[in-house]
Amino acid sequence: MLFEPRSGRLAAWGNALLAGLVSPDEAAMSIVGEDAVHRVEGLPGESGPVGLTLALGRLRALGVSGLRVALPAPGHPLGLSGPPEFNARALEAEEAVVAVGAAVGLVPEVAEAGPAGDVHVSVTWHCLPVREAPPADVPSLGEAERELAEALREATTVLTRLDVAGSGPVADAALSAYRARAEAGREALAPGYPPRAVRVLALAQRVDLMVSLAYESGHGGAVAASEMAARTEALRPVERVARRALVAAYNSAVEAREQR
Repeated sequence: MLFEPRSGRLAAWGNALLAGLVSPDEAAMSIVGEDAVHRVEGLPGESGPVGLTLALGRLRALGVSGLRVALPAPGHPLGLSGPPEFNARALEAEEAVVAVGAAVGLVPEVAEAGPAGDVHVSVTWHCLPVREAPPADVPSLGEAERELAEALREATTVLTRLDVAGSGPVADAALSAYRARAEAGREALAPGYPPRAVRVLALAQRVDLMVSLAYESGHGGAVAASEMAARTEALRPVERVARRALVAAYNSAVEAREQR
């Protein structure tokens, strides 16, 4: 339930590695997380798929100085800069990583195998050419934080009135799991990120959780068609704001370096 895109992990720990704050093995292990294996295909200079440790080293040799996240959705190419072929691939995956310092980007392809309860997840990152241009619609951390606070207030008011703010056993279990994970001290971002980025990421994840619970709670008290439409209208801009904030948080290490 906690939204943590694979592109976010790759960018965060890749940025920490590029800044010399973690070792290649630590970065690779943190990016893989609970998946079984990650490999990178299509890297310049490599004839076939390679492991993450080698891939990160190759990206640095290509001149990559940072990694940015893109979380596009239909009609909202958030974080993308083209060309159309890369944008289409990223939109299909709903996420991507765009390199700074070299005209390449990475789009994940996720494969699952095995029975329920013992699923083996492998990820292939496809390395593709990108256009070196400013990413689309990415706010600053300050803008993202203000947008989140405002959107959360407005959506909570509407959803509470419609009785779909997320309640019941499913919502309670999800909230309990979120709190337990937070209390366990899970590192939200890799070393090198400013405290404000950690705060914005945590708030964006909570907002994303609230939206997911509102969608999954059924119609709640919103039995009238007009009320269901109002719920959708309330959630759509909140989803957009949360995605913008996630991108701003993950990209803040690169933005801070560029400002310096």
